Amino acid sequence: MTDLQHVHSVDEAVNRLIEIYENSCELARKTLESGNLDDYRYVVYPKVTVDIRKWQPIDRSEPFGYVNEAGKYSAVVSKPHIIRDYLHEQLTRLAGNYPCDIFVGQSDQRIPPEYIKDTRKAPQERGPIPRPTLDEVNDAIIDGEWDAFHGAEKPLFHFGAQRFDIACARIEHYTGIEVDTVQKYILFTNYAMHTTEFVKFGLRELTREDSRYTALVLPNGETIHPNDAVDLDVDGLTLTSRYQMPRFDLITAGGDGITMINIGVGPSNAKTITDCLAVLRPEAWIMIGHCAGMDGRMRIGDLILGNAYQRNDHILDQKVAASSPIPAIPEVQRMLESAVKAVYGDDNSLMRTGTVLSTDDRNWEWRTNRDLWEWLRTSTAVAVDMESCTLAANGYRYRVPYGTLLSVSDLPLHAVPKLPAQAQAFYSNSKEAHVMCAVRAMEHLAENPERLRTRKLRRTLGEVPFR
Repeated sequence: MTDLQHVHSVDEAVNRLIEIYENSCELARKTLESGNLDDYRYVVYPKVTVDIRKWQPIDRSEPFGYVNEAGKYSAVVSKPHIIRDYLHEQLTRLAGNYPCDIFVGQSDQRIPPEYIKDTRKAPQERGPIPRPTLDEVNDAIIDGEWDAFHGAEKPLFHFGAQRFDIACARIEHYTGIEVDTVQKYILFTNYAMHTTEFVKFGLRELTREDSRYTALVLPNGETIHPNDAVDLDVDGLTLTSRYQMPRFDLITAGGDGITMINIGVGPSNAKTITDCLAVLRPEAWIMIGHCAGMDGRMRIGDLILGNAYQRNDHILDQKVAASSPIPAIPEVQRMLESAVKAVYGDDNSLMRTGTVLSTDDRNWEWRTNRDLWEWLRTSTAVAVDMESCTLAANGYRYRVPYGTLLSVSDLPLHAVPKLPAQAQAFYSNSKEAHVMCAVRAMEHLAENPERLRTRKLRRTLGEVPFR
């Protein structure tokens, strides 16, 4: 490993990380092209170490950028250009809170060519060329495992380099477009009609002279710029995708725009995509979906703002104990509530807060009356869906603020099951307003992201300095 070099500013540190990574990628391309594979041993990830010389008390309201003791905190990073602003902000906070020295250099971890853009296919005889290995892919840091926090150097960042790389590769695999344009505010849905409404909104915004948005990226990779949007209609665009989770990125210059992803149905899909998106450190993610209403006083189209999560989806039980409370994030709740009021007016009967129960059984209501009674008799859930609790639990786990705004599509315990004709009529009448509530909430959060810099998701033990 090359010795780490002391840098004199955060700007220098971030620029050096990017430089080392890009030089490694260029060397990989040249090495594979020339066939001189011996030089591939110099294709390595960059590393940053912050040596906290002295611990001291800091402002107790700091949401991150703090440590419990002096010492060396380090991270081996990949694709630092993607999270440039994040790295700059985190290093700035940490260096501002403690007397410290920052060191940057090459790590001893080599980059598999599969994770480098525009590399020629590696030869079968790999020799000195590393293979992607799951030995380097885990969530030991994010899950607070003992060994991850009790080495010679403590972790600075939540993810290792290959964990970051495989997540980025899978985002592209599932959504069909490169990871570079994912925005900091993410909406999840199960429905193409929601993404269509989102595209309509994006096209309108791009034609406004004072819009903060600069482009809209579609799932097929097509990028629409403001000049292109003037004469476009959503009916003339290709919004479908052969990929499993179509993604739409409404981009701003600072990356604080909105991404919407149709994740499909089920808690497994919800976990899969959030496991990957978490490495990009989004500011927030929100689920907008449909649910079964549990209260006979409800009406089709009522909105449910989830303020508690009853987990019956099982998908994260080994990572987040069922006994661990998943708190609502007030900063997200307030914005969603304000957005509903702005879109729907002062009809207070339209929306209620309450517990959302998520299940891994799509046909949960196909039980005997006695079984349903036993399942629900101690529950205060006002809504049942399949994804909200998974998205909330993984947000809790990855320290990403989360929220849920559901629309009631059926009342199965009150003789209104979800049937095709009724469902389609409901969808047609509710889709635009539902999407716009979530969009407006995200826009307001983006105006002042400090509101989301919450200490509520920080751990007592097993926490890293970065957000």
